[in-house]
Amino acid sequence: MTPRLFLIPLLLSVLVAASSAWSQDKGSVDPKPLPPLANPNDPKLGAKELFARKILPAAMPTQSIGSYAKGCLAGAVQMPLNGATWQVMRLSRNRYWGHPNMIALLKRLAAKAHKDAGWPGILVGDIGQPRGGPALSGHASHQIGLDADIWLTPMPDHKLSREEREDMSAVMMVRDDRLDVDPRVFTPGHVLVLRDAAQEPAVQRIFVNPAIKKALCREAKGDRSWLSKIRPWWGHDYHFHIRIRCPPGSPECKGQPSQSAGEGCKPSDLAFWFKDSVLHPKPPAKPPKPRPPVTLAQLPADCKVVLKAPDAKQ
Repeated sequence: MTPRLFLIPLLLSVLVAASSAWSQDKGSVDPKPLPPLANPNDPKLGAKELFARKILPAAMPTQSIGSYAKGCLAGAVQMPLNGATWQVMRLSRNRYWGHPNMIALLKRLAAKAHKDAGWPGILVGDIGQPRGGPALSGHASHQIGLDADIWLTPMPDHKLSREEREDMSAVMMVRDDRLDVDPRVFTPGHVLVLRDAAQEPAVQRIFVNPAIKKALCREAKGDRSWLSKIRPWWGHDYHFHIRIRCPPGSPECKGQPSQSAGEGCKPSDLAFWFKDSVLHPKPPAKPPKPRPPVTLAQLPADCKVVLKAPDAKQ
């Protein structure tokens, strides 16, 4: 769906400039804890400051609460940092927590990437914080444990060092002119991995760079129904973003409408994304004013309970 016109200037000035870089920001092998807040009960304090200071999940039954971009997560599960067919990146962010359904899906996808595409495995980027909620940087979504980023760089055939996990960059998949993928790095294996992810029944959307969507439309063979879940969006040059539906047992979870049945491959479906004004946006004449941060009071009421709950035992 074409974004609403009144959102375009803001999206172009913020998302295009920053989104791709967020997933490539380097981490630290020696992360320092955030300093204590002077007034954690300040009603104007951004909820991101509170959730970022929670190192462990809430000792509560698992529930995704609220929406992908305004919510929290109770009873999160950690993605194991190493598996036979996956490795987690940017450990210093502590964003490798999610709903158990998402963690199970990532493990399945890793095995399928190995089997179907011949990759050693996948590199897992951000999932969510231990209690979900807004993050200090990088994402508007990833708040309820149902979003995850997967690098488009196959996992190397060896265990990465901590330094590599913090410093290594993913590979840019898009050509310099932004009109198509770079055939030197985007391979048939990428098509198979994205197909495997989209064919998971719980997956509702997968966000990719528009050039990647264009390439998938061109290269997909056989059953192409999975293409309807692949959505072009800004900032996905290096990774793809999986989003799953609200799971059973989370009555306070607010999902999104299901995708239309079409492949989304018609010229009219993709035309917006390849306009010169979208590919090469001009900076706004007047920079937009920063929005005030979302406060705890603006999140679902149960998120306050999640925030105050004791730490889960590890």
